[in-house]
Amino acid sequence: MSTSFFVPQEGALPLYEQIYRRMVEEIRTGRLAAGERAPSKRQLCAQLGVSLSTVETAYGMLVAEGYLQSQPRSGYRVCSLLPLDAPAAAPQPTVSEPAPAAPALSDVFSTAAVDTHIFPSSVWASLTREALKDPELLQRGDPQGDLPLREALCDFLQSCRGVRCRSEQVVVGAGMEYLLSVLFQLFDPATPVALEDPGYNAAYRTLENLGRSAVPVPVDKQGMVPAALAASGAGVAYVTPSHQFPTGAAMPAGRRTELLRWAYAAPCRYIIEDDYDSEFRYASRPIPAMQGMDTGGRVVYTGTFSRTLAPSIRAAYLILPEALLEVYRARFAHGASTVSRFEQQVLCRFLSSGQYGRHLRRAGSLYRARCAALTAALKEAFPQGRVSGAGAGLHLLLTLPGRDEADLAARAAAAGYRVRTLGEYCRGASPLPGSLVLGFAGLDVAAAPKAVGDLAQAFGGM
Repeated sequence: MSTSFFVPQEGALPLYEQIYRRMVEEIRTGRLAAGERAPSKRQLCAQLGVSLSTVETAYGMLVAEGYLQSQPRSGYRVCSLLPLDAPAAAPQPTVSEPAPAAPALSDVFSTAAVDTHIFPSSVWASLTREALKDPELLQRGDPQGDLPLREALCDFLQSCRGVRCRSEQVVVGAGMEYLLSVLFQLFDPATPVALEDPGYNAAYRTLENLGRSAVPVPVDKQGMVPAALAASGAGVAYVTPSHQFPTGAAMPAGRRTELLRWAYAAPCRYIIEDDYDSEFRYASRPIPAMQGMDTGGRVVYTGTFSRTLAPSIRAAYLILPEALLEVYRARFAHGASTVSRFEQQVLCRFLSSGQYGRHLRRAGSLYRARCAALTAALKEAFPQGRVSGAGAGLHLLLTLPGRDEADLAARAAAAGYRVRTLGEYCRGASPLPGSLVLGFAGLDVAAAPKAVGDLAQAFGGM
């Protein structure tokens, strides 16, 4: 075999890399055929005027990557490579002039907003420094979450939400969307899941991504309608009883017992209670969780820290009934928790030290004032409108009878504000046509009158 193609060049690449690259090129193009003998290392050293170690390094790389094969007492031979045909040309997309960039819209009315200025940064930093001193947290943890955090969660939920649970029933995971995808897989795939209509769009998307059947069930002023649930054929019902999303309705005790009776009426029926923002209640004390009323092990309780602390705190939790806990452990207990153990330790200390309770009281006072400011501004600007769902949580409804929701949203956008309509969360007929879903966690008290005034001017004709 001729070695005239090996001509070391001056440059940044080491000599062994130059030899390696040129050999690869010759083999890939077929100029060095499969089975052909490569020059011996000493022969190549003499022809190129390089050291033996340089050639050995290049040949070592070629052998390791499968371009050459070392044969005892026969030197090196070229390995067989299948020729690669050029891939089929992809269709060329039609190039059009880019649309002009839409102006940025204000998200002060976002239902997902929280005020990050009240995040307890100094306390969180101090607890994080303490956690970093524990090298054990670098090891894999319990798939359900570290036991101290689960115990702290049980204590908090029992005292503040009336939840009855043991630490063994708690599953900690990276965000509610992830935990919902796990939870839905614990049920028989043939079992339809009843979702509130209007309701939480992420729950619909999660079921769709899993290939599961979602059945929209209407809600009224008391939450999911029991008769419609019974007629739906569903075996699982997903509800937000403390503050229905997005209507803001609070489910009274009577309606809760009706749903529990539905669950008890057949084997393997379950209720998923999403308590996503129950910590904030302004008109009365927080309503105890439905899970605390459950005597038959049919309620799955879910909660998250993303609404009370910050959206980037990707920590949420499930409280599983015993029967579902067995299914979870059989299917998902083989991995590790999806939440960093350091973050789990910080949350644990934040809960058990009482800092979380103090933060909730501070945040609740702030959001109560913002809710009141937005409510007052809306009532003044829209005297013919109706504000509802303002007794809890971080959003409310503004209903403007006779107005088209899409038109209202477009007018708000023209004024520089992004708003959501109730119809965006509906699968069937809207229970309150002409309604906007307005968050207030990101709307400062002093800014509320101007923002609402901008909307009133944009809507006109009120």
